[in-house]
Amino acid sequence: MEENLKRLNKFIGETGYCSRREADKLIEEGRVTINGIVPEMGTKVTPDDVVRIDGKLIVEKNEKPVYLAFNKPVGIECTTNLDVRNNIVDYINYPKRIFPIGRLDKASEGLIFMTNDGDIVNKILRARNNHEKEYTVTVNKPITDRFIERMGNGVPILDTVTRKCKVEQISKYTFKIILTQGLNRQIRRMCEYLGSEVTALKRIRIINISLDIPVGRYRDLTDDEIKELNQLIEPSSKTEEASLPKNEPAKRRTEFIKKEDPRFKKRGDY
Repeated sequence: MEENLKRLNKFIGETGYCSRREADKLIEEGRVTINGIVPEMGTKVTPDDVVRIDGKLIVEKNEKPVYLAFNKPVGIECTTNLDVRNNIVDYINYPKRIFPIGRLDKASEGLIFMTNDGDIVNKILRARNNHEKEYTVTVNKPITDRFIERMGNGVPILDTVTRKCKVEQISKYTFKIILTQGLNRQIRRMCEYLGSEVTALKRIRIINISLDIPVGRYRDLTDDEIKELNQLIEPSSKTEEASLPKNEPAKRRTEFIKKEDPRFKKRGDY
């Protein structure tokens, strides 16, 4: 019997209603019921249980999940809230309920995945899986070797220091960067810290999928792409931090901030 039990958020995610993270919010808000009863977080369900969201029956889907690669234009919001103007769901107008995997700033453009598979959302968003995301970025000041070096070695933002990453200059004002984390407005904040402002930002790759469609268009991922993607997002501890002692990442961040932040330098702390 135990093998038939499934966590409620996973069950909801697999129906295509929303992602697991969004399902957790619905459960916390008391909008989900199991057999007419509002459940606690972490509750498990069986195939015989009746699950409803806002009174609407939710059932497991048997059809093939939807996986889209979409080239998001500037000005489109990555939200499933249909009350938000220029939301991504209305823009695509797909015949089935789908939602974005992660986010891409309204002012940014480029590749984003859309799906109705909540399970794959959870895997891709798990930061420790070290998934690569590649961007081209244009800034308002000429790019220097020092700028590229500091971007690549990590920048102190949001009470942490960004992971080391690959950065390559493309032209006088444009560079390419590959991230393995997704802090809020990370690239823009990194550039701001180094005295530059982002004037254009485009995501051109997520893991094994590269951007190959015009702005505003989408395409289905191929079976081979989906197969490779699922292989690459299997839970893995092969990350830089996982190979370090438990307290090493925090120690390294503290040492970096003391070295780079002028507030520490004024006190003579290096």
